[in-house]
Amino acid sequence: MVNPILDPTGGSVEKATGGLAARRPLAGARVGLLDNTKHNAMAFLQEVGRLLVDEVGAQGVSIVETKASFSVPVDEEIVDRYRGAADVVITGIGDCGSCSAAAVADGIQFEKAGIPAAVVLTDAFTTTGRTMAGVHGNPTYEWITTAHPVAVLEEDEVRARARTLLPEIVRTLEGATA
Repeated sequence: MVNPILDPTGGSVEKATGGLAARRPLAGARVGLLDNTKHNAMAFLQEVGRLLVDEVGAQGVSIVETKASFSVPVDEEIVDRYRGAADVVITGIGDCGSCSAAAVADGIQFEKAGIPAAVVLTDAFTTTGRTMAGVHGNPTYEWITTAHPVAVLEEDEVRARARTLLPEIVRTLEGATA
């Protein structure tokens, strides 16, 4: 019997080694966006989705959802919806402690379900993210880090941040090396 580990976001997980979903080129891919409700997260994600379509050749943004709570990881129902509608998912922005922990848990859940995920956290919460990755059985899980905070950025700054992070998001989702 596997003993569950308490998850600081309110759930429990079974400690198991988790890997990454298989990668593929983004050209023609269906993109899913998962907004964690943090200020500027949706604007950032929508800009990333637009850039993936316009500049990388993704088929389109096929599913967009907003989590009920930034501090609670996605459940199997949400993962199933994305599994049926998207080839990749981008989620974030981890701009506080509990939302960063939940974003990492979300990314690992999507990866375990076979959906490559790009998770964006701000640099103030890397310790929180690393701890949650360990709790979810993937202590070396990688996410995209950006300068803290994002919530206070103006609209043009959010677009610029998305543009700056786009190459790393593409590398994360396609599995290409830098």
